[in-house]
Amino acid sequence: MGDADVSNVVLVTVDSLRADAVGAYDGTRHTPVIDGIAERGTVFDHAFATGNWTPFSFPSILASKDVFTGTGDIGVEGSSTLAGTLSDAELSTAGFNAANGFLTSHWGYDDGFDEFEPFVASVGSSIYSRYLATHPTVEAWIQLAASPLRRAGSWVRGETDDRPFLDTSRMFDVEHAATDFIEGTDGPFFLWIHYMDAHTPYVPAPRYIREVSSNWLGTHRMLHAHTRTGLGLEVDERTLEELRTLYQAAVRQIDASIGRVLETLSAAGVDDDTAVVLAGDHGEEFQEHGHLAHYPKLYDELIHVPFVVDVPGSSGRRIDRQVGLDAIPPTVADLLDVDLPAEWTGESLASTVLSGDEPADEPVISVTVRDEDVTAQPIPRSLDDGELYVSVRDREWTYIENVDDGTTELYHRPSDPLQTNDRSTDPSEEERAVIDRFAPLVEAHAESIRAGGAGETAGEEGDADGSVDEDLNARLEALGYR
Repeated sequence: MGDADVSNVVLVTVDSLRADAVGAYDGTRHTPVIDGIAERGTVFDHAFATGNWTPFSFPSILASKDVFTGTGDIGVEGSSTLAGTLSDAELSTAGFNAANGFLTSHWGYDDGFDEFEPFVASVGSSIYSRYLATHPTVEAWIQLAASPLRRAGSWVRGETDDRPFLDTSRMFDVEHAATDFIEGTDGPFFLWIHYMDAHTPYVPAPRYIREVSSNWLGTHRMLHAHTRTGLGLEVDERTLEELRTLYQAAVRQIDASIGRVLETLSAAGVDDDTAVVLAGDHGEEFQEHGHLAHYPKLYDELIHVPFVVDVPGSSGRRIDRQVGLDAIPPTVADLLDVDLPAEWTGESLASTVLSGDEPADEPVISVTVRDEDVTAQPIPRSLDDGELYVSVRDREWTYIENVDDGTTELYHRPSDPLQTNDRSTDPSEEERAVIDRFAPLVEAHAESIRAGGAGETAGEEGDADGSVDEDLNARLEALGYR
């Protein structure tokens, strides 16, 4: 585009970040750093992820492609990635992922990065170190259980308890790597950082629990909440509220870390030349539709995410029209005046960010694959692993179809924000028109992704059949993807 005085872009993605967890979308939330970015930048009020899981969403975020297209795979290997495109344009590139096993070189996400570190722990020599390396969330439980003794020791030494728990989310690793890259890079750059603190289990520092809630949540209750959910036991309203509190505290912990990265940009003297893009990769459910975390469903708590673009010197604004996260790569490339690959599916929003132009009125399509049991594991890695669900959204309506058996759902979000009143069974004339408009889009999208080759896989780090190597699989298991 060339109209933006932007030399660098920092893309911040946050795992499991639903839109209403951010103050800019829900005024009751406490996220002052993100809210500051939103106040200065462009807020997309109706931004939607292309899937309920990281591997279903990230092909759009870093390669502007639909999951499964081209190869039938959940990765981006062989695709024109954002980092690859910018690297070809001679920008310095770095990507730091806080140990999400689906965002590694196995799935092609290292493509185009001069520096790439997924922080998936290497295996030590002892059995115990090997176990901890591939099950890092175990360290969170150890740290959590020991926190009363740690706090007592801190009090004796005159310290405070505002330190985060052991860095099992790898937040500090990502933050420090980002800082080193910013401070050590001359010339234009693209930096991507991905946070995991808002992914289960939520283990925030005590200070952030105090910031988001007036009710003290001690170690026993933290253990109780996560133990019951981890074992699949019934969760009562009190436990559910405690989980929400822990989640919001974890979001605030990320918010503070982002603030420190922004301070590094300022100290390095590049903040006036750097655009900041922030998005959640998908949301998180707290039993709105019967489950916790992010099982294969396509309702708003899992698909509606924050999406903010802050370009120095541009006016703050809010955009009401719906957009998909596949807009991120073309928008970033346009801001940096880099040509876009022809195969990218997303529309650049650079003119929206810089001039307030209205985005195209195109529905946003999302997909998931579900086994007969909604909680079945592991996460589907191909279209053969379950039934295909496709949703279509505009500003008002959500249409969901099980492509394999033809069942449908239709929700009018302004009057039914929790999406509990399915209007597809006895539609009015207006509702029938919505179904008739969206159903062909579902059919076309299903045909498009199935043309990629159901069941095909790829991956240089896996076995010959594309299966995931043992250590990476263990890391995915530790995150709950058994």
